[in-house]
Amino acid sequence: PALCPPNQVLAESGPGRCGFLWRWFDELYVLLDLLLQQHCLARCSASFSENFYSLKRIPTGECRQWPLATAGLPRRQHWKSLLLLVLVPYLKGKLEKLVSSLREEDEYSIHPPSSSWKRFYRAFLAAYPFVNMTWEGWFLIQQLCYILGKAQHHSPMLRLAGVCLVRLTAQDIQALEKRSAGDTSSPTLSIKTQLQSAVRKALGGIAFSLSTSLSVSMFFLQFLDWWYSSENQETIKSLTALPTPPPPVHLDNGATSALLPKLKTVCPLCRKIRVNATALSTSGFVFCYRCVYTYVKTHQRCPVTGYATELQHLVKLYSPES
Repeated sequence: PALCPPNQVLAESGPGRCGFLWRWFDELYVLLDLLLQQHCLARCSASFSENFYSLKRIPTGECRQWPLATAGLPRRQHWKSLLLLVLVPYLKGKLEKLVSSLREEDEYSIHPPSSSWKRFYRAFLAAYPFVNMTWEGWFLIQQLCYILGKAQHHSPMLRLAGVCLVRLTAQDIQALEKRSAGDTSSPTLSIKTQLQSAVRKALGGIAFSLSTSLSVSMFFLQFLDWWYSSENQETIKSLTALPTPPPPVHLDNGATSALLPKLKTVCPLCRKIRVNATALSTSGFVFCYRCVYTYVKTHQRCPVTGYATELQHLVKLYSPES
Protein backbone atom coordinates (compact mmCIF):
# COMPACT_ATOMS: atom_id res chain seq x y z
CA PRO A 1 0.00 0.00 0.00
CA ALA A 2 0.96 3.60 -0.50
CA LEU A 3 0.89 4.22 3.27
CA CYS A 4 3.69 1.74 3.96
CA PRO A 5 6.76 3.85 2.91
CA PRO A 6 5.81 7.04 4.82
CA ASN A 7 4.82 4.94 7.82
CA GLN A 8 8.22 3.27 7.77
CA VAL A 9 9.99 6.63 7.48
CA LEU A 10 8.07 8.01 10.47
CA ALA A 11 8.80 4.90 12.54
CA GLU A 12 12.52 5.04 11.74
CA SER A 13 12.82 8.78 12.35
CA GLY A 14 11.02 8.68 15.71
CA PRO A 15 10.84 5.13 17.14
CA GLY A 16 9.68 6.34 20.53
CA ARG A 17 6.75 8.40 19.30
CA CYS A 18 5.86 6.80 15.95
CA GLY A 19 7.08 3.24 16.40
CA PHE A 20 3.57 2.01 17.18
CA LEU A 21 2.50 3.04 13.66
CA TRP A 22 4.81 0.40 12.22
CA ARG A 23 3.98 -2.25 14.83
CA TRP A 24 0.23 -1.84 14.33
CA PHE A 25 0.34 -0.94 10.67
CA ASP A 26 -1.76 -3.92 9.56
CA GLU A 27 -4.52 -3.11 12.03
CA LEU A 28 -4.52 0.59 11.15
CA TYR A 29 -4.63 -0.27 7.47
CA VAL A 30 -7.56 -2.64 8.02
CA LEU A 31 -9.43 0.07 9.90
CA LEU A 32 -8.90 2.60 7.10
CA ASP A 33 -9.78 -0.01 4.49
CA LEU A 34 -12.94 -0.87 6.41
CA LEU A 35 -14.05 2.77 6.45
CA LEU A 36 -13.25 3.19 2.76
CA GLN A 37 -15.05 0.04 1.64
CA GLN A 38 -18.04 0.81 3.85
CA HIS A 39 -18.31 4.26 2.28
CA CYS A 40 -18.07 2.89 -1.27
CA LEU A 41 -20.53 0.06 -0.66
CA ALA A 42 -23.05 2.41 0.93
CA ARG A 43 -22.85 5.08 -1.78
CA CYS A 44 -21.97 3.14 -4.94
CA SER A 45 -22.85 -0.53 -4.23
CA ALA A 46 -19.26 -1.42 -5.10
CA SER A 47 -15.84 -1.66 -3.58
CA PHE A 48 -13.30 1.10 -4.14
CA SER A 49 -11.56 -0.68 -7.03
CA GLU A 50 -14.84 -1.83 -8.59
CA ASN A 51 -16.21 1.70 -8.54
CA PHE A 52 -12.99 2.91 -10.20
CA TYR A 53 -13.71 0.58 -13.13
CA SER A 54 -17.40 1.63 -13.32
CA LEU A 55 -18.75 -1.59 -11.83
CA LYS A 56 -21.41 -2.22 -9.21
CA ARG A 57 -22.62 -5.15 -7.15
CA ILE A 58 -26.13 -6.51 -7.37
CA PRO A 59 -27.70 -9.47 -5.56
CA THR A 60 -27.33 -12.70 -7.50
CA GLY A 61 -31.07 -13.26 -7.83
CA GLU A 62 -31.73 -9.82 -9.39
CA CYS A 63 -29.73 -10.11 -12.59
CA ARG A 64 -32.74 -9.24 -14.77
CA GLN A 65 -33.79 -6.04 -13.04
CA TRP A 66 -30.77 -4.18 -11.79
CA PRO A 67 -31.29 -1.71 -8.94
CA LEU A 68 -29.58 1.66 -9.08
CA ALA A 69 -26.09 1.90 -7.64
CA THR A 70 -27.26 4.55 -5.18
CA ALA A 71 -29.86 2.17 -3.74
CA GLY A 72 -27.17 0.12 -2.00
CA LEU A 73 -27.05 -3.60 -1.36
CA PRO A 74 -29.41 -5.52 0.91
CA ARG A 75 -28.21 -5.67 4.47
CA ARG A 76 -27.09 -9.31 4.30
CA GLN A 77 -25.09 -8.93 1.08
CA HIS A 78 -23.67 -5.62 2.28
CA TRP A 79 -22.10 -7.02 5.44
CA LYS A 80 -20.93 -10.21 3.76
CA SER A 81 -19.26 -8.15 1.04
CA LEU A 82 -17.64 -5.88 3.61
CA LEU A 83 -16.24 -8.77 5.65
CA LEU A 84 -14.95 -10.62 2.59
CA LEU A 85 -13.35 -7.46 1.19
CA VAL A 86 -11.57 -6.48 4.40
CA LEU A 87 -11.32 -9.37 6.84
CA VAL A 88 -10.25 -12.20 4.52
CA PRO A 89 -7.18 -10.38 3.05
CA TYR A 90 -6.18 -9.29 6.56
CA LEU A 91 -6.36 -12.83 7.96
CA LYS A 92 -4.51 -14.24 4.95
CA GLY A 93 -1.71 -11.70 5.35
CA LYS A 94 -1.43 -12.43 9.07
CA LEU A 95 -1.30 -16.16 8.37
CA GLU A 96 1.52 -15.70 5.85
CA LYS A 97 3.50 -13.63 8.37
CA LEU A 98 2.91 -16.29 11.02
CA VAL A 99 4.17 -19.02 8.71
CA SER A 100 7.26 -16.96 7.86
CA SER A 101 8.05 -16.36 11.54
CA LEU A 102 7.49 -20.04 12.38
CA ARG A 103 9.89 -21.08 9.64
CA GLU A 104 12.56 -18.76 11.01
CA GLU A 105 11.90 -20.06 14.52
CA ASP A 106 12.14 -23.62 13.26
CA GLU A 107 15.62 -22.95 11.90
CA TYR A 108 16.87 -21.42 15.16
CA SER A 109 14.57 -23.19 17.60
CA ILE A 110 15.56 -23.83 21.21
CA HIS A 111 12.76 -26.34 21.84
CA PRO A 112 13.79 -29.99 22.28
CA PRO A 113 13.24 -32.07 19.14
CA SER A 114 10.59 -34.18 20.87
CA SER A 115 8.52 -31.32 22.31
CA SER A 116 4.83 -31.30 21.41
CA TRP A 117 4.93 -27.64 20.35
CA LYS A 118 7.71 -28.28 17.86
CA ARG A 119 5.87 -31.28 16.41
CA PHE A 120 2.70 -29.22 16.11
CA TYR A 121 4.10 -26.27 14.22
CA ARG A 122 6.24 -28.52 12.04
CA ALA A 123 3.06 -30.31 11.03
CA PHE A 124 1.43 -26.92 10.46
CA LEU A 125 4.33 -25.77 8.29
CA ALA A 126 4.17 -29.00 6.32
CA ALA A 127 0.42 -28.67 5.73
CA TYR A 128 0.32 -24.95 4.93
CA PRO A 129 1.69 -25.20 1.35
CA PHE A 130 -1.07 -27.66 0.47
CA VAL A 131 -3.73 -25.45 2.07
CA ASN A 132 -2.40 -22.41 0.22
CA MET A 133 -2.28 -24.37 -3.05
CA THR A 134 -5.91 -25.42 -2.56
CA TRP A 135 -6.92 -21.81 -1.88
CA GLU A 136 -5.14 -20.46 -4.94
CA GLY A 137 -6.38 -23.36 -7.07
CA TRP A 138 -9.94 -22.57 -6.04
CA PHE A 139 -9.54 -19.03 -7.35
CA LEU A 140 -7.86 -20.25 -10.53
CA ILE A 141 -10.61 -22.76 -11.32
CA GLN A 142 -13.28 -20.13 -10.66
CA GLN A 143 -11.57 -17.69 -13.04
CA LEU A 144 -11.21 -20.34 -15.75
CA CYS A 145 -14.89 -21.23 -15.44
CA TYR A 146 -15.78 -17.54 -15.70
CA ILE A 147 -13.63 -17.12 -18.83
CA LEU A 148 -15.25 -20.16 -20.44
CA GLY A 149 -18.73 -18.90 -19.58
CA LYS A 150 -19.44 -21.67 -17.07
CA ALA A 151 -19.67 -19.41 -14.01
CA GLN A 152 -21.34 -16.13 -13.17
CA HIS A 153 -18.59 -14.92 -10.83
CA HIS A 154 -14.89 -14.47 -11.50
CA SER A 155 -14.03 -14.73 -7.80
CA PRO A 156 -15.25 -17.13 -5.11
CA MET A 157 -15.56 -14.15 -2.76
CA LEU A 158 -18.37 -12.73 -4.89
CA ARG A 159 -20.13 -16.07 -4.83
CA LEU A 160 -19.85 -16.29 -1.06
CA ALA A 161 -21.16 -12.74 -0.73
CA GLY A 162 -24.15 -13.58 -2.92
CA VAL A 163 -23.54 -10.79 -5.44
CA CYS A 164 -22.39 -10.40 -9.03
CA LEU A 165 -20.69 -7.56 -10.88
CA VAL A 166 -22.31 -5.56 -13.68
CA ARG A 167 -21.47 -2.38 -15.54
CA LEU A 168 -22.85 0.95 -14.43
CA THR A 169 -25.69 2.15 -16.60
CA ALA A 170 -26.41 5.71 -17.67
CA GLN A 171 -29.08 5.93 -14.97
CA ASP A 172 -26.53 4.84 -12.35
CA ILE A 173 -24.04 7.49 -13.44
CA GLN A 174 -26.71 10.19 -13.39
CA ALA A 175 -27.87 9.12 -9.94
CA LEU A 176 -24.30 9.14 -8.61
CA GLU A 177 -23.60 12.56 -10.09
CA LYS A 178 -26.83 13.89 -8.64
CA ARG A 179 -25.93 12.57 -5.21
CA SER A 180 -22.42 14.03 -5.44
CA ALA A 181 -23.72 17.41 -6.52
CA GLY A 182 -26.36 17.37 -3.80
CA ASP A 183 -28.79 19.16 -6.11
CA THR A 184 -27.62 22.54 -4.77
CA SER A 185 -29.33 24.38 -7.60
CA SER A 186 -32.75 23.81 -6.05
CA PRO A 187 -34.00 26.97 -4.29
CA THR A 188 -35.90 24.92 -1.71
CA LEU A 189 -32.72 23.76 0.02
CA SER A 190 -32.12 25.21 3.44
CA ILE A 191 -28.99 27.03 4.46
CA LYS A 192 -27.97 24.06 6.58
CA THR A 193 -28.19 21.71 3.62
CA GLN A 194 -26.22 24.08 1.41
CA LEU A 195 -23.59 24.42 4.12
CA GLN A 196 -23.31 20.65 4.43
CA SER A 197 -22.94 20.36 0.67
CA ALA A 198 -20.19 22.99 0.67
CA VAL A 199 -18.38 21.17 3.47
CA ARG A 200 -18.61 17.89 1.54
CA LYS A 201 -17.17 19.56 -1.55
CA ALA A 202 -14.35 21.07 0.48
CA LEU A 203 -13.57 17.72 2.07
CA GLY A 204 -13.63 16.11 -1.36
CA GLY A 205 -11.16 18.68 -2.67
CA ILE A 206 -8.89 18.15 0.32
CA ALA A 207 -9.07 14.38 -0.15
CA PHE A 208 -8.18 14.73 -3.84
CA SER A 209 -5.25 17.01 -3.01
CA LEU A 210 -3.99 14.62 -0.36
CA SER A 211 -4.31 11.69 -2.76
CA THR A 212 -2.36 13.50 -5.47
CA SER A 213 0.35 14.70 -3.09
CA LEU A 214 0.60 11.22 -1.59
CA SER A 215 1.14 9.69 -5.02
CA VAL A 216 3.86 12.22 -5.84
CA SER A 217 5.47 11.69 -2.43
CA MET A 218 5.49 7.93 -2.93
CA PHE A 219 7.23 8.34 -6.27
CA PHE A 220 9.80 10.67 -4.69
CA LEU A 221 10.44 8.29 -1.78
CA GLN A 222 10.82 5.33 -4.12
CA PHE A 223 13.26 7.35 -6.21
CA LEU A 224 15.32 8.23 -3.14
CA ASP A 225 15.26 4.60 -2.03
CA TRP A 226 16.55 3.54 -5.44
CA TRP A 227 19.11 6.34 -5.59
CA TYR A 228 20.70 5.51 -2.23
CA SER A 229 20.44 1.72 -2.52
CA SER A 230 23.67 -0.25 -2.26
CA GLU A 231 23.12 -1.82 -5.68
CA ASN A 232 23.02 1.63 -7.26
CA GLN A 233 26.17 3.07 -5.70
CA GLU A 234 28.38 2.19 -8.67
CA THR A 235 25.95 3.90 -11.03
CA ILE A 236 25.87 6.99 -8.82
CA LYS A 237 29.66 7.15 -8.75
CA SER A 238 29.85 6.88 -12.52
CA LEU A 239 27.29 9.67 -12.92
CA THR A 240 28.70 12.06 -10.31
CA ALA A 241 32.45 11.44 -10.70
CA LEU A 242 34.47 14.21 -12.29
CA PRO A 243 36.08 13.37 -15.63
CA THR A 244 39.75 12.41 -15.57
CA PRO A 245 41.85 15.37 -16.71
CA PRO A 246 43.93 14.81 -19.85
CA PRO A 247 47.73 14.54 -19.56
CA PRO A 248 49.77 17.72 -20.04
CA VAL A 249 50.22 18.74 -23.64
CA HIS A 250 53.62 19.80 -24.96
CA LEU A 251 52.77 23.29 -26.15
CA ASP A 252 56.17 24.58 -27.15
CA ASN A 253 58.52 22.69 -29.44
CA GLY A 254 61.03 25.52 -29.79
CA ALA A 255 64.68 25.46 -28.92
CA THR A 256 64.10 26.81 -25.43
CA SER A 257 61.63 24.03 -24.55
CA ALA A 258 63.05 21.06 -22.69
CA LEU A 259 62.38 17.55 -23.94
CA LEU A 260 61.42 14.98 -21.36
CA PRO A 261 64.26 12.58 -20.48
CA LYS A 262 63.70 8.84 -20.46
CA LEU A 263 64.81 8.47 -16.83
CA LYS A 264 62.34 9.81 -14.29
CA THR A 265 65.12 10.87 -11.93
CA VAL A 266 66.73 13.21 -14.49
CA CYS A 267 65.90 16.92 -14.57
CA PRO A 268 64.40 17.95 -17.95
CA LEU A 269 66.43 21.19 -17.88
CA CYS A 270 69.98 20.24 -16.92
CA ARG A 271 69.76 16.57 -18.00
CA LYS A 272 71.38 15.45 -14.76
CA ILE A 273 70.15 13.60 -11.71
CA ARG A 274 67.80 15.94 -9.89
CA VAL A 275 69.13 17.80 -6.90
CA ASN A 276 66.71 19.33 -4.41
CA ALA A 277 63.69 18.09 -6.39
CA THR A 278 60.99 20.69 -6.94
CA ALA A 279 57.64 20.27 -8.69
CA LEU A 280 55.50 22.78 -10.52
CA SER A 281 51.92 22.73 -9.23
CA THR A 282 50.64 23.99 -12.59
CA SER A 283 51.90 20.99 -14.58
CA GLY A 284 53.18 18.38 -12.11
CA PHE A 285 56.66 17.99 -13.65
CA VAL A 286 59.69 17.79 -11.35
CA PHE A 287 63.00 19.61 -11.81
CA CYS A 288 66.07 20.68 -9.88
CA TYR A 289 65.24 23.61 -7.68
CA ARG A 290 67.95 25.87 -9.08
CA CYS A 291 67.10 25.00 -12.70
CA VAL A 292 63.36 25.51 -12.44
CA TYR A 293 63.70 28.61 -10.25
CA THR A 294 65.89 30.33 -12.83
CA TYR A 295 63.69 29.24 -15.74
CA VAL A 296 60.38 30.29 -14.18
CA LYS A 297 61.79 33.59 -13.00
CA THR A 298 62.92 34.36 -16.54
CA HIS A 299 60.05 32.95 -18.66
CA GLN A 300 57.05 32.74 -16.25
CA ARG A 301 55.94 29.40 -17.68
CA CYS A 302 56.51 25.66 -17.33
CA PRO A 303 59.57 24.44 -19.27
CA VAL A 304 57.70 21.36 -20.58
CA THR A 305 54.06 22.34 -21.09
CA GLY A 306 54.34 26.08 -21.45
CA TYR A 307 51.62 26.67 -18.84
CA ALA A 308 51.79 30.10 -17.21
CA THR A 309 53.68 29.68 -13.94
CA GLU A 310 54.89 31.89 -11.10
CA LEU A 311 57.55 31.32 -8.46
CA GLN A 312 54.83 30.66 -5.91
CA HIS A 313 53.90 27.51 -7.84
CA LEU A 314 57.20 25.83 -6.94
CA VAL A 315 56.66 22.95 -4.49
CA LYS A 316 59.63 21.41 -2.68
CA LEU A 317 59.59 17.60 -2.62
CA TYR A 318 61.07 15.65 0.27
CA SER A 319 62.12 12.05 -0.29
CA PRO A 320 61.77 9.50 2.53
CA GLU A 321 65.58 9.22 2.78
CA SER A 322 66.07 12.94 3.43
